Amino acid sequence: MAKSKSLLTVDDIVGAWAIMPTPAKPGSTDWRAEDTVDLDETARVVNGLIEGGVNGILAMGTLGECATLTWEEKYEFMATLVEAAAGRVPVFVGTTALNTRETIRQTKAASDLGADGTMLGVPMWCAPSVETAVQYYKDVAEACPDMAICVYDNKEAFKFDFPTSFWAQVASIPQVVTSKYGSMDRLLQDIAASRGQIRFLPIEAAYYGAARMEPDFCTAFWSNSAVCGPATVTRFRDVVADAKQSGDWSEAKVMAGEIGHALSTLFPNGSFKDFSMYNIILEKERMNAAGWMVAGPTRPPYHIVPEDYLEGAHESGRRAAALHKKYSS
Repeated sequence: MAKSKSLLTVDDIVGAWAIMPTPAKPGSTDWRAEDTVDLDETARVVNGLIEGGVNGILAMGTLGECATLTWEEKYEFMATLVEAAAGRVPVFVGTTALNTRETIRQTKAASDLGADGTMLGVPMWCAPSVETAVQYYKDVAEACPDMAICVYDNKEAFKFDFPTSFWAQVASIPQVVTSKYGSMDRLLQDIAASRGQIRFLPIEAAYYGAARMEPDFCTAFWSNSAVCGPATVTRFRDVVADAKQSGDWSEAKVMAGEIGHALSTLFPNGSFKDFSMYNIILEKERMNAAGWMVAGPTRPPYHIVPEDYLEGAHESGRRAAALHKKYSS
């Protein structure tokens, strides 16, 4: 059992937070495959991200294949994440399940391993009401008082809009300190409704706009590009921090444009809805094409994708790799 740890607060959530996939061994597209997690690659990537300067690690969300791992695979992956990080940065793991009791069981196990928090969506079977969603987070927080919670705001995956009224209520839960956030059109009102108790993390491509709107509060972002090479996102973090001090946002604006350009071909037909149907495999193929890590194949049933969608993912990976090379120097 891990040693006791201090509960993270909103003030601990700063900088570039890397979201990583669950590396898969060859053959993992076969439903007969067992023990599919490449634990050696997991440890290497965690160490590389930390040495590359990221501030935190989020794992086992959508592209982390939380829904397609067996419990045994989840447990070994979480244990490897925590051991490899060795307390150098916070580690949040995904424990979203189809019901409250299973979510609590997995979250307690993650806590015992030493994870700092959970990146937690709502159960996916039925579209929840606001009351249902809020109670779910309250129950998990009560059962797991030493685990920080990152609310996983993904409307397509969870059939829930995460409205402002939801944020106003979960802000009263001490463990809810951050969110992998997707509602940029409501950012200011959600910050106000949550009374500054939740650090909303936009994707890196949206961080420039968020930091300009709320420079004092918007101090962190999530990145699905860090595992294509972390140099770009850590440089971008520092450039935005410098811009807040100097008032000169020109370099930050250029970098935001570069990051957005690299991401643009990931979305088939320019559609987030189309992307969401194939999110996992497109993200992992992008990472494989970038070459910084071996994300490996995608586990069933999400390993099927139209061939013409793949080239956009591969191009996005190549563009991300080129940026990492540029900013590594």
